[in-house]
Amino acid sequence: MATVLVQRDAARKESLETGLSPTGSIPPLGVPREEARFMFPRISGSDKEAIATQPSVFDDPDTADKYHPHPDWENYRRFDIKARWTWAEEYLVVRKIDARIMLWVCVMSTAFELDRVNLVLALSDNLLDDLKLSTNDYNMGNTLFRAAFVILELPAQLLSKWIGPDRIIPIQLTLWSLITASQFGLSGKASFLATRALLGVFQAGFIPNIILYLSYFYKHNETTVRVGFFWAAATAGQIIATLIGVGLLELRGRLGYAGWRWLFLVEGISTFLIGVCSFAMVVAGPCQTASWFRGEAGWFTEKEETIMVNRIIREDPSKSDMHNREPITLGLLWKCLTDFDLWPIYIIGLTYLIPATPPTNYLTLLIRSLKFTTLQTNLLTIPKEVLHIMTLLGISFLAEYFGEISLTATLGQIWLLPFLIWLAVTDLEHVNRWLQWGITTGLLSYPLAHAVQVGWASRNSNSVRLRAVSAALYSMFFQASAIIGANIYREDDAPYYHRGNKQLLAIAGANIVIYVLTKFYYMYRNRQRDRKWKAMSVEERLHYLSTTTDEGNKRLDFRFKH
Repeated sequence: MATVLVQRDAARKESLETGLSPTGSIPPLGVPREEARFMFPRISGSDKEAIATQPSVFDDPDTADKYHPHPDWENYRRFDIKARWTWAEEYLVVRKIDARIMLWVCVMSTAFELDRVNLVLALSDNLLDDLKLSTNDYNMGNTLFRAAFVILELPAQLLSKWIGPDRIIPIQLTLWSLITASQFGLSGKASFLATRALLGVFQAGFIPNIILYLSYFYKHNETTVRVGFFWAAATAGQIIATLIGVGLLELRGRLGYAGWRWLFLVEGISTFLIGVCSFAMVVAGPCQTASWFRGEAGWFTEKEETIMVNRIIREDPSKSDMHNREPITLGLLWKCLTDFDLWPIYIIGLTYLIPATPPTNYLTLLIRSLKFTTLQTNLLTIPKEVLHIMTLLGISFLAEYFGEISLTATLGQIWLLPFLIWLAVTDLEHVNRWLQWGITTGLLSYPLAHAVQVGWASRNSNSVRLRAVSAALYSMFFQASAIIGANIYREDDAPYYHRGNKQLLAIAGANIVIYVLTKFYYMYRNRQRDRKWKAMSVEERLHYLSTTTDEGNKRLDFRFKH
């Protein structure tokens, strides 16, 4: 927990640390323990019936009222400072959340990626030649998609915060699936650019909406790993899209249409069906699952809802500072935009993906240029996706296991360096095609730190409003990086892009420096607050908590994660 506990005396501190209640009227707490450091935590037989309720600010009578949830919080009816539960009960609840919430999030993530990766597959079936498009036209299409995505990312997130992600996510899915299917009728440059822009419009905000949605159900360390699974499911979607594409692209000539047209149509219809089902599968919150589809009692029992609500708010009391359908006003938005303590993470979002973006965009064109068939080209993209899933989940796990975010995230950039050096200095014209494919596959199997960094921004927000806005801003910078990356490989540098690869190498090196500087920045900010906090007496700290106008991560009792 990033909120610093206030203890009046040593006896009270000892009572919390030993799991004893300072007063006889309050049930004893669980023994404080480190957050579970495994993707799926295990418990021994002796621990199963131990109290899992962890100490928090709500257990000290002097501070409890300073953090008490507002009565209009949607989960208020299940908030109970005296609620206690065992580790066995908590783990069963988390597994049930995974089955009810996370599993469908992964399904939607797969649909999200199906409608993004099909363009790359279509390239292997001569889409550019069929539509008389150049490489620069293709780059322009990617740029328009990303630009629309970036411009509307924050408005879409603000709309989601107002009406709820449970409403906006299914609407997005169904709308962009219709655009995907409509690409069956592409006729040239104008229609190609128009559909790319519209896809960006309707997909904008989907990622931060999912992140906000998951934060309603999971603790911070759990959210990071689940976002990792979200991206792993997206990568799995690429594999599924490839396998489907292998068959659909073979339909070239059927009824007089190219295979890539059938690809867009079939995958668009598939994601449309997922979008329709999402209206029933995406819920408003832990205590709002009852409906005609899910039953009058909802998915969770009263006990399970109590565990869900209290374990989350005990870890982070700021999660109750806004209702889940409460809009963010212009004043609050401005505070979020000018919260410069989160800008180091946004800058990382702007630069860290660039070194891998051009090789990703041009993968199928590169493989085709090595004289592989359309079928072979699509199948040869699968190994890097499988490896990518493994490294993505691995880096998400390592960040939580070691409790080290910034330095763990640099591993992705370090991974890229030797491959980019090889591409930048090697005369590829005389290199065996299997070696070229192997090097490119190795490069694109890098550990993506996206889940780690999304969780990082969420942790360092310390308020619902900033958490919602920071997710959108981070995603905007992330998408902007793709715009930059999409324009590094140019026609005059084809076919081996030595100049572009040298630029990517320089950016990867600079990214490592940015990560290290970001860590030092947060260490410095924490030391500043520690000095002020430790200089205050207990009475002064309680007075601060009672009277402060500081909000979110500006509070003196908050410490940044790094």
